[in-house]
Amino acid sequence: MLVTEATILALAMLSVALFLALVRLARGPSLPDQVIALDLMGTIAVGIITVYAIATQQPVFLDVAIVLALIAFLGTVAFARYVEKRASS
Repeated sequence: MLVTEATILALAMLSVALFLALVRLARGPSLPDQVIALDLMGTIAVGIITVYAIATQQPVFLDVAIVLALIAFLGTVAFARYVEKRASS
């Protein structure tokens, strides 16, 4: 079962990446580093949800992944606007 092995490998790799992003979030020296780590965690969560949707053959989870990706994108845009306004003041 190549698909089963591939999903297990993908979930393992994504879990390691999520842990490393969590470490960056906790140790980030500045606020932008922490926000980027949080955005990365959102992106990894979208990947985990997508792999889970493929593994369980439930396409409804892809809708959840799309919504999470949009929310993470809006958060990143909001932070970028905040930094831009703070730099111009």
